[in-house]
Amino acid sequence: MKYSPLTAISPIDGRYQIKTDSLRPIFSEYGLFRFRVQVEIEWLKALAQQEEITEIATFDDASLKQLEQIMNDFSIEDAEAIKEIEKTTNHDVKAVEYFIRNSIQDNPTLLKASQFIHFACTSEDINNLSHALMLKTAREEVLLPSLDMIIYSLQQLTDTYATTPMLSRTHGQTASPTTLGKELGVFIYRLQRQRQQLAGVDCLGKMNGAVGNFNAHLSAYPDINWMSLSQCFVESLGLDWNSHTTQIESHDYIAEYFHAVMRINTVLIDMCRDIWSYISLGYFKLKLKEGEIGSSTMPHKVNPIDFENAEGNLGIANGIMDHLAQKLPISRWQRDLTDSTVLRNMGVGIAHTLIAFDATLKGLSKVDINETRLHEDLEHAWEVLAEPIQTVMRRYGIDNAYEKLKHLTRGQTITQEALASFIKKLAIPDDAKQYLLELTPHNYIGNAEQLAKLTLGK
Repeated sequence: MKYSPLTAISPIDGRYQIKTDSLRPIFSEYGLFRFRVQVEIEWLKALAQQEEITEIATFDDASLKQLEQIMNDFSIEDAEAIKEIEKTTNHDVKAVEYFIRNSIQDNPTLLKASQFIHFACTSEDINNLSHALMLKTAREEVLLPSLDMIIYSLQQLTDTYATTPMLSRTHGQTASPTTLGKELGVFIYRLQRQRQQLAGVDCLGKMNGAVGNFNAHLSAYPDINWMSLSQCFVESLGLDWNSHTTQIESHDYIAEYFHAVMRINTVLIDMCRDIWSYISLGYFKLKLKEGEIGSSTMPHKVNPIDFENAEGNLGIANGIMDHLAQKLPISRWQRDLTDSTVLRNMGVGIAHTLIAFDATLKGLSKVDINETRLHEDLEHAWEVLAEPIQTVMRRYGIDNAYEKLKHLTRGQTITQEALASFIKKLAIPDDAKQYLLELTPHNYIGNAEQLAKLTLGK
C-alpha cells in the first residue's frame, strides 16, 4: 500500500501529522542520524586539537568548513545513504561512521584522519549524546515555546476576568465565591512552576568508552587526560557531563525530563476538565466558527472537543512517558539492549504532548464568558454567606456560631432577606453588623483579584 498520512498506523504521522511537523527533524530516524553525524564529527574535531595525537594534522579552514557542511547540510538523501550502508553493516552507528568517511574522500587532510572517526568509541558514546541533543532541542525549540503560548493565553484570560465573580464548587456543591481570573491564575502558577523544573533538568552525556573507564583511550594515549577531554567535549555540545557510567549513560535525567513533562500534562488535564465543567455549567460559551459541526445529529450543539482532545492525548503521552521513565534507568550489568528500542519512542510521548498543547491553545481561544449565567448562580447562592457570618460571630464570642448557621442554612433555600434578618439580631458591634449586611455573593471574593494579578506579575 502506498504510504500517505491516510495509511499511517499512528495518528502522529496520520491525522495529526501537521501538528507534529516540528518534531520530525528531531525525533525521526533522520533526526537521530543527523545528531549522530554531528557528534562523530565534533569528536573528530576535538581529537584533532589534542597535541598528543600527532597522527592527526591540524585541520585547515577548508577542511573545517567541509566538516561543518556535512553536519549543517545533512539531508534526507544523506540519511538514505546511511540506510543503504546499513544494509551491509547491519549496524546503524557504524553506517554513520562509514558515511562520514565516504563524504571526505576528496580531502587529503581529512582522509588521513579518517581512522580517528569513532576513535575509542562504543556506539553508546554516540547514541547517548545524540539522544540528549534530541531531548534538549525538543525542549528548547518546541515544548517550552508551546507551553509558553498556553501560559500567555491563560494570562490574557486571567487579566480580563481578574475581577469577574464566580461561584465556587467544592465536592460539586456551592462554596465561597471566587473570581474566574483567580481560578485560571492558579493554573498559570502551577504551569510556571513545572515549566521551571522542566527547563532545569540537566541533559547529561558521557564519552568514556565501552564500560565507562576509558580503557581503549588510555591504551592508545596514556598521557592524555581523557576525563578532562571528555568533560570539555560533552559540555561543548551544550550538555552536562556524566562522569560515572557503565557502557550506557544511566538515563536518570531522561526519567527526570519525562516526569517533568508528565507533571505539566497532569496540570493541563486538571485544567481541561475544569474548563470543560465550566462550559457544562454555562459559565463559558464557545465561540462559533462558520461551517463547524458540533454533533452529527443535534444541530444545536457546540461541543468542547478541543479540551476533550487535549485530555485524551495528554493521557496517552503520560502513559508512554511513564513507561520510558520507569524502564530506561534500568540496564543489566554494564549494558543490555532493552533500552535501545524503547529510546526510539522518545518522540512519541512528546508528540502526543504537542498535539494536546495545540488542542488546549485552540480551546482557550474559543472560550467566552457568559456573565448572565455567572450572575444567576451567584444570586441563587446566598447560603455561601453563612461562612463569613459565623466567622465574625466567633470573633465576637457568640457561642455555637457554626451550629447556629448550620441550622439556618443547611438544606434550606436562603434569601438575602432571611440573612439580613438573622444578622440584625446578632449581638455584635454595629460596624461589624453593617459589614455583614453589605456582603453579597458577588462581592464576597476575598483577595481573589489580588491573587489573579499576582500570577500576571510572574
